[in-house]
Amino acid sequence: MEAPKRIEPKGLADYLDVMSQAVFQSGMSWKVVEAKWPGTQEVFRGFDPKKLAVLSEPDIDAIASDTRIIRNRRKIEAIIGNGRRMLELEKGHGSFKNYLRSKGSFDELIKDLRKQFKFLGDMGAYRFLYVVGEDVPDYNTFCASHGIKAVADR
Repeated sequence: MEAPKRIEPKGLADYLDVMSQAVFQSGMSWKVVEAKWPGTQEVFRGFDPKKLAVLSEPDIDAIASDTRIIRNRRKIEAIIGNGRRMLELEKGHGSFKNYLRSKGSFDELIKDLRKQFKFLGDMGAYRFLYVVGEDVPDYNTFCASHGIKAVADR
């Protein structure tokens, strides 16, 4: 398995896009998530947190019935909530990047990400931070320290 491609986030939508991939992947195959991602990006309005924050219950019902995405209502609601939380953290820290860099250590940041965002476990948080270009420990070291079985060929 290859390491995911890193990006330089241009705004909150990029952060939420990457985080949402980890949310949808939880309990699913990456291949399934990747195959549905173009439709998922469209359904979730490009992962723009401001556009998602104003969705009504009927809007969420429509998303939950759209066959272009993985239709797990709890994850759909988590992504919308995660977008709202990103907006709050950005406001409180001046930028989302400032929030990510406000923790004293990598493990503190992982712990806080899991507290702040739904459906984001240790491995999802690690992947998220890696993809958005934050400093992360070596993959095998991280896995060993968190009791996670490392995927070969990374």
